[in-house]
Amino acid sequence: MLTTGVPRVLGPQHAEQVARVLRADPVSACLVAARYEIAGMDPVALGGQFWGIAGGRDGLCYAGSTMVPLAGDAAALRAFATMAGRRGRRCATILGPAALVLPIWERLESRWGPAREVRADQPLLVCPDPPLVDPDPLVEVVDLDRLDPYFPAAVAMFTEEVGVDPRAGDGGHAYRERVAELIRQRRAFARFHEGKVVYKAEIGALSRSVALIQGVWVDPQWRGKGLAAAGTAAVVRAVQRDFGRLASLYVNDHNAPARAAYRRAGFHQVGTFASVLF
Repeated sequence: MLTTGVPRVLGPQHAEQVARVLRADPVSACLVAARYEIAGMDPVALGGQFWGIAGGRDGLCYAGSTMVPLAGDAAALRAFATMAGRRGRRCATILGPAALVLPIWERLESRWGPAREVRADQPLLVCPDPPLVDPDPLVEVVDLDRLDPYFPAAVAMFTEEVGVDPRAGDGGHAYRERVAELIRQRRAFARFHEGKVVYKAEIGALSRSVALIQGVWVDPQWRGKGLAAAGTAAVVRAVQRDFGRLASLYVNDHNAPARAAYRRAGFHQVGTFASVLF
């Protein structure tokens, strides 16, 4: 029998319930669903584990390099925070619906804190229809032979957005391999000018129904020229036409230029994310 209110590490016998929770909110769950649909409940392939209350019926949380609470009431969130606090921090980020992330962080802060940054208001957007602006015809799928000029733009985006240089520690080997893998999967997009990237974006996660666009970046010298809206429209078109998925992304509430660009491209808000960065 399952003990109500006590979180447990879930196993293969809970796969159906985990899938049910992920299907209930496919946009919010895209990051985790993309892993689950490939790896199932195998913790090695999954890169983490699922914690569940009543087998996931009364609460579900993914615990990996990113911790993603997926469902649960206030009692479930308290229980997940207690479990995480006892185990110690093993993640670099807590990410997900703000209504789930922030209560967990409120209880974890005294044990895991301070965080490097808390982003409490990140509108979660989708573009279900054709883009409202003409896609930039110069945005293309990046080929692997252009990894060298693409990689500096990826580093610049990550450093600007996350606040740390992804090359720290190993000289950029792991991050370069991550970028190369996205390119091999034809999930990296860029506009090049004289051999240099002036716009880029990637499909960071791809579930069976949703594509999460991440890493949108415009060269500072090219900002204010409409590249973000038209470039992202080109990525949305590829998501819809080539991948057959719903295009989604999340953005910091205070980033007014990006939010305006996404509105022009045809995105609208369907939820609110929060991120806790360590």
